[in-house]
Amino acid sequence: MGTVSHVITGSVPVSEPLRRKVWAAIRVLDYHPNHVARSLKTSKTRTLGIIVPDMTIPYFPKVIRGAEAAARKRGYSLIAVNSDDDGDRQRDLLSLLRSQRVEGILLVMAAAPTPASQIAKMLEAGVRIVCVDRIPDRVDVDCVSVEDTDAASIGVEHLLAVGHRRIAIVTGPQSLKNERQRLLGYKLALDRAGLPLDEDLVWLGNLRPEDVSALCREKLARSPRPDAIFCTNGPTGLGALRALRDVGLKTPEDIAFATVDELMADDLFYPSITTVVQPALDIGGTAADILLNRIENAAGSDESVMVRLRPELKVGDSSRRL
Repeated sequence: MGTVSHVITGSVPVSEPLRRKVWAAIRVLDYHPNHVARSLKTSKTRTLGIIVPDMTIPYFPKVIRGAEAAARKRGYSLIAVNSDDDGDRQRDLLSLLRSQRVEGILLVMAAAPTPASQIAKMLEAGVRIVCVDRIPDRVDVDCVSVEDTDAASIGVEHLLAVGHRRIAIVTGPQSLKNERQRLLGYKLALDRAGLPLDEDLVWLGNLRPEDVSALCREKLARSPRPDAIFCTNGPTGLGALRALRDVGLKTPEDIAFATVDELMADDLFYPSITTVVQPALDIGGTAADILLNRIENAAGSDESVMVRLRPELKVGDSSRRL
């Protein structure tokens, strides 16, 4: 039994011929280690959890994939669950993952107002958490996200550079810090270009494309119409494009378009979409590495880590000025 344990865990070196014999026997017998029993003995499950708001948004599966690859490289598994952007469900999932004895949690906060105490209580109870993408207010916790202010300013500055001046911005909920920072990036880009802020061009939405579409249809019915629309995330981008289709406007002929985040199957869109791409794989992988470093180096620094990664502008035809 000791030799089998050494082969499976890698805790003690075993000769290559003997290691091959053990794995051959494992395959023949279809043997599966009882990780639950092992965790009761060692207090380790080598399992992480990740909570995301909506797995159907293309950005989040890439974050999960990046985190899973980093975890697997270090011998850990990853459980992914979906909060539906609901604060109460998020609380229940945090409790569920804790009961499953995961050793740490990667958390993309729900858009619905989430009390800071929800995360703080988990941290106080010794649960290791790294917040991903959405950065909480008033909580001292490790975080990994894109440079949100830059993500917006890069996109808006591109639209300005090709000659657009009346640029509307469509945002997600302002309860999220990253959405507030992207709105700030829009304002800074206008200010650097010497353009005044027109509040009529600030369209505050949410993360439901159908709601954003209705908002944009209402705004587009007014005169004067904007030269371009910039969206701060993928769901608002989809909602805005649906609105343009519904009211019979073409991009870029009638109105230019750019968005943060790649859209679903965006390579099939015609014209091609100008996007500010977040390094989703790197965000997930970096967050998992920080979490695993916390788990494996319990005596390390208590100071929280904040990592901001650079976005990349991918220019398509949708932002051209005709």
